[in-house]
Amino acid sequence: MLVQMNKVIEIAEFMIKIKNILALIFSTCTLVSIAQIQHANRGNEARDMFNDPTTRDQEAISAAENGWWRQSLAGQDQRIKKWKEATFGMFVHWGVYAQYGNIWKGKPGGGYAEHLMRVMQIPRAEYLDSAKRFNPKKFDAEEWVLLAKNAGMKYFIITAKHHDGFAIYPSQYASNYSLKSTAFKRDPLADLAVACRKHGLLFGFYYSHAFDWEHPDAPGNDWDYHNPGGDKLLGGADWFDNHPEWLPKAKRYVDEKAIPQIKELIHSYHPDLLWFDTPHKLPLSENLRILKAIRDTDPNIVVNGRLARTGNQNYGDYLNTADRPEEFYPVPAGAYWEAIPTTNDSYGFSVTDKNHKPTAHFIQLLAKATAMGGNILMNIGPKGDGSIDGPDVEILKGIAEWMKSNKESVIDVSPSPLGRQQWGVVTKREHTLYLHLFKKPKDKQLIVGGLTADVKSISLLSSGKRIETYSLDSIGLHISMDQMKDNMADEVIVVQLNQELKAPAVDDLIYVDSAIAKNRLLSFYARQQGPSMRFGDGKKDRYYVSDWVSTDQYLTWHVNVLQPARFEVAVRYVKDKVGTGGDMFLKIGKRKIDFTIEAGSPKNTGANELVLGEVDLSEGSQTIELRAKNINGGETVKFLEVVLTRSEHLPKERQ
Repeated sequence: MLVQMNKVIEIAEFMIKIKNILALIFSTCTLVSIAQIQHANRGNEARDMFNDPTTRDQEAISAAENGWWRQSLAGQDQRIKKWKEATFGMFVHWGVYAQYGNIWKGKPGGGYAEHLMRVMQIPRAEYLDSAKRFNPKKFDAEEWVLLAKNAGMKYFIITAKHHDGFAIYPSQYASNYSLKSTAFKRDPLADLAVACRKHGLLFGFYYSHAFDWEHPDAPGNDWDYHNPGGDKLLGGADWFDNHPEWLPKAKRYVDEKAIPQIKELIHSYHPDLLWFDTPHKLPLSENLRILKAIRDTDPNIVVNGRLARTGNQNYGDYLNTADRPEEFYPVPAGAYWEAIPTTNDSYGFSVTDKNHKPTAHFIQLLAKATAMGGNILMNIGPKGDGSIDGPDVEILKGIAEWMKSNKESVIDVSPSPLGRQQWGVVTKREHTLYLHLFKKPKDKQLIVGGLTADVKSISLLSSGKRIETYSLDSIGLHISMDQMKDNMADEVIVVQLNQELKAPAVDDLIYVDSAIAKNRLLSFYARQQGPSMRFGDGKKDRYYVSDWVSTDQYLTWHVNVLQPARFEVAVRYVKDKVGTGGDMFLKIGKRKIDFTIEAGSPKNTGANELVLGEVDLSEGSQTIELRAKNINGGETVKFLEVVLTRSEHLPKERQ
């Protein structure tokens, strides 16, 4: 009898598991399709920054997808609309760590300045004691918000609590580890909320929910406590699966600090947006519990994509791509996404990081993102005294100057269906095209490949001057550039059309233009053949494809050559693993070019360039193909791009 009863219990438990799994599979309430999520996650900054749901998590998934999360989707279109229309935002990493500038007791911290406590293994008590001196007397919310507004930014997100666990506002929870313990007696978050609403910016917070180096029960601090989730990887990356007996501690932190502080922020400041990160430090069930608390408290808040997600599903309102990108990997059409560049290489203020990018970098990055349907959340790290670093101010003022006459070309626009152009990118609003010119073609003649629709007018956005000299043919629109300046970071040409623009027959078409000195065919925009490869995160020299492990995998670019010409051909790649390489070939024009990347060549993380020779390309559509004949070291090198340089643009010694 007892055996039969046990058997019945086993069958019942098995049926419950099957029910939960089927609920997950057949749920129709998906924010973004499974294919889209898998595609986007291939290029994530931390590609494993999502949970692999275990049996423990299935109950939470089922409750979400059949209940509260399904219901939350009803208001999603309305809440995401305001964020999407805003397009460009300011991200601010600011906390007590800012007063150190990434230097602790005379020693530089290295890496991100906001990670100083972890990098230098600063004891909790000592960090709290030093925080008492935090007194940003130069903080001026009006100044901060006006810098953002004048730069064309329409939303503003600041760190309310970063990984150090220190709340940059007077919290009632873990109150001694909040602004209450500092010398500063104002509430900067309250001031910023008022300033943002005064000037029409959406307002929100970054909150570190899964990393907290202060709380004794939270993941992350493995120098004061024996806690998982830190650099020692105690219990492994999936500590909650390997040591489920540790999970009650983390739940206690979520109950005592994370959820109470998030609710406190919502009730006290009424944010439009909440931004999270590092969800893989907690199990999915806890991340979903936090998201449910937000939806229960205020269902109208926009939540980013790094709170609760698996490899197949994202429970936030939009996707987050890479940190500090220079190029963007393709995100499927219709998916909402956001990238987060920073002015130098750190997010928090660092006196040691002088690698500030030029203003043009951010103007062009914004144009490139909006041309692909994305938002940009651009970061600055104010100083510990509350002032904004001089180079950051200059960058923001430079963007503001450009925005005075060009804002309409990047804010609340949509991608154009035209193929990729070598001179820049194209954004669109109804029958208006905005041509963002990054590179000036030779002979002052711009060709917009594939643009054959009837043109109503053409003008310069910055001055309003009409361009009267242009022509249309089967190749595209030809525009005289006599009136254009030579020193613009992004000269915008406005093309008004009389008819709807038709998409090209090939949706990943790239134009090759001999009037542009260097034509770039990025691996990001190649068509992958065979088993899928992964994307790099888009940082400098990281816009590659990886996991090229089989000769069945290869890349193809569908190009349209606008003018017949001779080009020098080169491949650029990163070799970051010892022993990788192999025999490759590139099929281009009428040539098949064999080349070898020696397995014994040096390892490095920077870009290498290999010149393959010259090729004559005829006018019209064709396919370029990059393949491996054999692979050494288990993987080819990581290919960044194929570069085509018009022969007359080569240095004399290479002509």
